[in-house]
Amino acid sequence: MVMQNYKKLERVVKGFSNHRRIQIMDLLQKKPELSVFDISDTLKINFKTASEHIRRLAIAGLVLKRSDGKAVRHKLSDSGKLILTFLRTLE
Repeated sequence: MVMQNYKKLERVVKGFSNHRRIQIMDLLQKKPELSVFDISDTLKINFKTASEHIRRLAIAGLVLKRSDGKAVRHKLSDSGKLILTFLRTLE
């Protein structure tokens, strides 16, 4: 494997290496197209905390963002779906 591939894998692993981020991914699989407000409200977490977790998931390529007027909607990417399936095999 080339060093660049290792770094990409590291970015993905760091992206989901938090229980809240896994919880957000699970929520987005069940209810795609949620805003940060919807996510923070559903999970009962601080808005800024939710926003930071979503930002990290997006950097890792696990969550996609889409503008919808003033809101930004979020859904799992194909990679995010694969990671969530993988994580469920570890349960």
